[in-house]
Amino acid sequence: MVSIKASYVVTPKEETPKGLFCLSESDQIWRWSHTATIYVYNNNNNDVNMNVDELVQRMRDSLSHLLVHYYPLCGRLSWTEGGRLQMDCNTKGVILIQAESTKSIDEYGEFSPNDDAIKELIPNLDYSKPIEDIPLFLAQVTKFHGDGNAIAIATAISHTMSDGVSRTQFNNSWAKLARGGALGPDELPFIDRMVFTSSSLPALRRFDHPEFKPPPLILGRTDNIEEQKKSRREARFKLTAEQVQKLKQKAHIGGDSESMQRPVSRFEAIGAHIWRCACMARGLDKSQPTLAKTMVNVRNKVNPPLPKNYFGNAIASTVTSTCCVGDIISEPLGYTAKKIREAVERVSNDEYIRSQLEHIAEVQDGMDSIRTQFLEKGEYKANASFYGNPNIVLGSWTHFPVYETDFGWGKPNYFGPTYVSPFDMGIVAPSPDGDDGSVLVLLCFQIEHMDKFIKHFWDI
Repeated sequence: MVSIKASYVVTPKEETPKGLFCLSESDQIWRWSHTATIYVYNNNNNDVNMNVDELVQRMRDSLSHLLVHYYPLCGRLSWTEGGRLQMDCNTKGVILIQAESTKSIDEYGEFSPNDDAIKELIPNLDYSKPIEDIPLFLAQVTKFHGDGNAIAIATAISHTMSDGVSRTQFNNSWAKLARGGALGPDELPFIDRMVFTSSSLPALRRFDHPEFKPPPLILGRTDNIEEQKKSRREARFKLTAEQVQKLKQKAHIGGDSESMQRPVSRFEAIGAHIWRCACMARGLDKSQPTLAKTMVNVRNKVNPPLPKNYFGNAIASTVTSTCCVGDIISEPLGYTAKKIREAVERVSNDEYIRSQLEHIAEVQDGMDSIRTQFLEKGEYKANASFYGNPNIVLGSWTHFPVYETDFGWGKPNYFGPTYVSPFDMGIVAPSPDGDDGSVLVLLCFQIEHMDKFIKHFWDI
């Protein structure tokens, strides 16, 4: 059980701009609710020269200073016509919570989203309230029982405000200030979203944009409601450097073009392995259509590139071509890795990205028809772009420096998500032991297929 010791509304230390704040098309297509992640610290060296009360005070003061630069986070969202969102910089503030648990750190196990206990370590959000009353950023610091230097820090940020790159940038800047450091000019956020709106880019001809079309259904079905309702759980696997290298060798991509000749990436190899294992575990007909969806950081792919430390959503969705389950299972792993590479390369050029932004801007019949992740827990919609069975979502967090987030309590021993995705999903994430070349695979999968997936996954 966790009890709340204190809750603070934190606002910028100095006066900041007020009024409406521009959101980009890329901000509009993600679910507006919060993405929560957790950092777990267990400093066994007893070299922390402060207690939790002092840590929270430092975090509170440094957050107030940081929000001078990230002032839009202190505002609130509201709905406009067509299901779009607008942002009001009204300085209502963010929330910082101090809590204590009656459980030791060991009683939380692996901090799996499957365990209801982890929910008490995350800021509680009441989505029944009007959106105008819901903070865009919250954090909770929880001290574990009986462990003087063991704490958890969970942060929750509205996806409308930030993607994973920006979220990590914000948390690491906050941690640096809390340690007594100062942000250099190159560490300050660039918050003007106008540089990444369709109106700021020259118009281009329309591409086909398969990423906004409904993904395949299970053969014989007319909707995906039944699949949406099925229970999922999260699993976590650690791949050693040797296992990663073995997958990369198996996933060699052959071909004549320069693109096909470059070495297979870690994400392509592991993503292909996850997709294949999913297809084998589900037991679907070999003629069943399937595809994989992923997201690409496009900060350096638009022309000109977005400013350094752009704060917002600068990710583009992409999907593979539709494949047959039988081909994913029987063809060499390089076949599947090539499908993933082609999907990523589709959104790796300025023209396609601009066309995608224009496509979003022109939607007139409500954003729910295009939002890529608008399914919330307990919410089932027949027209949802559902990427569970027979499809899958693949992602990579390996370039997020999450193990550098030191608030003065040492570096985290663990970092991870705190929710179970409404889709079947595989994320390649950094490992606490990443210096040895290992990675974590965070999997969210239907419970009824999980045991078979695990069996196939370790057949490397």
